[in-house]
Amino acid sequence: MKPSPSARSHKYYDLIVVAFVTVLLCSNLIGPGKAAQVDLPVLGTVVFGAGVLFFPIAYLFGDILTEVYGYAHDRRAVWCGFGALLFAALMSAVVIHLPAAPGSYNEQLQQGLGMVFGNTWRIVAGSVVAFWAGSLVNSFVLAKMKIWTEGRHLWARTIGSTAVGELFDSSLFYVIAFYGIWPTEQVIQVAVAQYFLKTGWEVLATPLTYQVVGWLKRKEAEDHYDRDTNFSPFQVRL
Repeated sequence: MKPSPSARSHKYYDLIVVAFVTVLLCSNLIGPGKAAQVDLPVLGTVVFGAGVLFFPIAYLFGDILTEVYGYAHDRRAVWCGFGALLFAALMSAVVIHLPAAPGSYNEQLQQGLGMVFGNTWRIVAGSVVAFWAGSLVNSFVLAKMKIWTEGRHLWARTIGSTAVGELFDSSLFYVIAFYGIWPTEQVIQVAVAQYFLKTGWEVLATPLTYQVVGWLKRKEAEDHYDRDTNFSPFQVRL
């Protein structure tokens, strides 16, 4: 009996999931702790969260997983990332709230940990919810566009799906995390700026996406089409 597509063994899938979760954790734990500033021609001085340079890599992995292995495999990776973010948030809260041992070093360390990892519950909730929703929307749109285009125009699928997914991601995060704290117009301005920065990153990464997708399809002998896929976001099994 021929095994079902979901039962196939893939050589590189687990490695990509590990890389995806690593990027996700690092960009959410390290990046948001710093506001960076650069001077650009025409645009002038631009202030942005440092994590915006690296978080879009997670969407790049999502595009690759969906294009090669299918929506169900990317959905499983998203749930792995969701669980990792929840654990990181729980661990951060526990570590920060543990009483620090006496000594100037521990006092300074406690203060630094609080500044870097002591995000409010709204920021944590916004980050987790926005990532989950945006990533699954990104994967869904790409999977559907692959069928509509009959596998052609990969660039349109990756950019189009990222544009829709990042719209959910940026909108949900800044509304959940900062609405009522920042002025409404500032929430909108920052969300719009982050949206275009993240989507622009995907456009620049398109040649790399082509190379990685092509290489994986050859090595895995896989090019999945989600014609009979259950697109429910609330399951993990393939």
